[in-house]
Amino acid sequence: MPWASFAALGDSFTEGLDDPLPDGSYRGWADLVAADLARRRPGFRYANLAVRGRLLPQIVAEQVPRALALRPELVSLVGGVNDMLRPSFDAGATRRVLTRAVAALRAAGADVILVVGVNPTVRSRLLTRIMPRITALNDAVADVAAEFGCYAVDLFDARVFDDPRMWSPDRLHLSPAGHERVAGAYLEALGLGDSAWREPLPPADAGQWWQQRADDLAWTRTHLSPWLGRRVRGVSSGAGVSAKRPELSLVDGGGRSR
Repeated sequence: MPWASFAALGDSFTEGLDDPLPDGSYRGWADLVAADLARRRPGFRYANLAVRGRLLPQIVAEQVPRALALRPELVSLVGGVNDMLRPSFDAGATRRVLTRAVAALRAAGADVILVVGVNPTVRSRLLTRIMPRITALNDAVADVAAEFGCYAVDLFDARVFDDPRMWSPDRLHLSPAGHERVAGAYLEALGLGDSAWREPLPPADAGQWWQQRADDLAWTRTHLSPWLGRRVRGVSSGAGVSAKRPELSLVDGGGRSR
């Protein structure tokens, strides 16, 4: 295992929402990857600079300089989904920002791993209208990864993420099971795991149609309406939130700082 240190950059996906620990903090796929790498390399250190709600330009402006100062040997960078959900999304600008960030990290000697996101349209027909944006973001990630010799995780065609059990009740963030599968995908991309993460979950009871409609109404009231309200007010979910692991530090078996 060639890396002695790992820094994870991004938004809520990398921060670990919604994979809660008993103390109310979040674990997530990056912590799971760090724990696996730590078991392979004594003295392995890990930082997680991700903050929920961040746009890609914010990630690059706030987190990339910090990562360059820490000088980790492996960096994961995920961003652009929050940008893509906004009407002002500019695919060309997103590609340029991502290119500059990866170029700086690679020039500093870090290996970089990027991710092509899942296809959400199977779970939500409403999202088919923004499929051109989804494609543009994923194409930019794939192209930048190829240009700079990055590791790349491809979740787009992984049908296991069509299963609602891979997602938290807000239908936007991963569930604990979803984070475990994403961690497996990262480890496979790094050459340290296999494709078992793609295997489907055991069949689940589909439930009654009325229960599904009730769940939809509850989701609209509990999750969609507050999200729309924050968009109207221009308030980020990450306001006042700081990185959970701002320094490279040793990790225990669960990915927590030690």
